[in-house]
Amino acid sequence: MASDFEAQLRAVSLRVTRPRLAVLAALRDHPHVDTDTVIALVRVAQPTVSHQAIYDVLRALTDAGLVRRIQPAGATARYECRVGDNHHHVVCRSCGAIADVDCAVGRAPCLTASDDHGFTVDEAEVVFWGTCPGCAAERTSQWSASSEGSR
Repeated sequence: MASDFEAQLRAVSLRVTRPRLAVLAALRDHPHVDTDTVIALVRVAQPTVSHQAIYDVLRALTDAGLVRRIQPAGATARYECRVGDNHHHVVCRSCGAIADVDCAVGRAPCLTASDDHGFTVDEAEVVFWGTCPGCAAERTSQWSASSEGSR
């Protein structure tokens, strides 16, 4: 897989470095993580890498289009390697878990604006909000426990 990452970096004229390879691997294995999590994941293999180096790598990879930065309202920025397909996200209001959602309708930009005001629209960003299955099950069990206690 490292050779795939190396080819991706070279294709966008970025030097192949250990921190860049490590960040790409971390995001491949752990999509939708924040910067602190990326730092922790990279430091497993490269304990001396600095915070600033990871911030710089994330910026370079995002600017080059190899990484996508998402920031749902009220949440910290998250990163993923799934780029170029204009997919959307679903976010749990309780725990903050994020999952990918393929385009709702048609090809990119997936939605048609009712009035584009003359813009050439090439991307639509949709965030679905709700409760993930784990949090829903926890709420149900808490509700059941409190109902039992009130009898």
